[in-house]
Amino acid sequence: MALRLRFDPDDLLRCRFAFSPLCETHEAVRMLRRTVRHGYHQPWLRRMRAAVAGLDLSELWLFMPEPGVYVPDFLGPPPDGPPLGFEEELARLRATDPALAREEMARSLACTPGATESPLGRRLLDDPARAVQRLATLTEQVWNALIAPDWPRLSSLLEADIAYRSRKLAGGGLADLFSDLHATVGWSEGSLLLRSSVGPARDLGGRGLLLMPSVFVWPDVVSGFAPPWQPTVIYPARGMAGLWSTVETDRALVRLLGANRAAILSGLHEPASTTTLAHRHGLAPSSVSAHLSILREAGLLHSRRQGFSVLYERTPLGETLAGRD
Repeated sequence: MALRLRFDPDDLLRCRFAFSPLCETHEAVRMLRRTVRHGYHQPWLRRMRAAVAGLDLSELWLFMPEPGVYVPDFLGPPPDGPPLGFEEELARLRATDPALAREEMARSLACTPGATESPLGRRLLDDPARAVQRLATLTEQVWNALIAPDWPRLSSLLEADIAYRSRKLAGGGLADLFSDLHATVGWSEGSLLLRSSVGPARDLGGRGLLLMPSVFVWPDVVSGFAPPWQPTVIYPARGMAGLWSTVETDRALVRLLGANRAAILSGLHEPASTTTLAHRHGLAPSSVSAHLSILREAGLLHSRRQGFSVLYERTPLGETLAGRD
């Protein structure tokens, strides 16, 4: 039996896309617990084996024992506005109301027999304010050790997915948008069907739906977020098959072009402006502009004007050099 999310006219006006470095960090923690189906992530897991061994994730894993178990929403709340960086999202996590944290932790622990009464479970529930800070600190450690080194690559993939989905939505509406979102997702009679989930039909109630591409949620689709959070569906981003296979290519590019120019060239999956690239890579617009000029003069990029912006994209030579040919 599929979970059915029913849209009314107001919901159709409140569908949006986002991605979150904080949510992606917790999806990576969940993925580490899987004993099978690592699939595309095997190269990443081999590269991160030593880093993972150096982390004690028992407190986070207590809330992520297996797929389908409720994970406290405050650990990775869906973005409710413009994109935030990891530090801003982490500050939001640290500011969680302890009463809300305790309620959500208790709900999560109740899904696993014995977890609430375990010494670790009791310690977290007895002092939810300390638990919030401890879980935030662990999340920061995971980010720094496992996610931050690859975040330019991951965020580029997520941005490219959103650009693709936005074009689908603009060209064919929701039916076209959901046609290839995931094998378990479909659109029928004004409702989104999630065949990998079970439960009674739900009305979105005018809150709309947030769609979040993810690297580490693969191969699953995750739905949820009870009030006060916006209903959200997290789905695998496009391009997973080649994500980690380009690591050695990118290292060679760094030696050839330098770290910043290699990152800009590798991350141009979709046309982008100087401002977008500066935000993506954490560089000054003037520095990005200089790098773009050099890459264009080398025949690796070309530019075109769109409205008030100049968009840059890879030439065939740039595609080949970036290992995407």
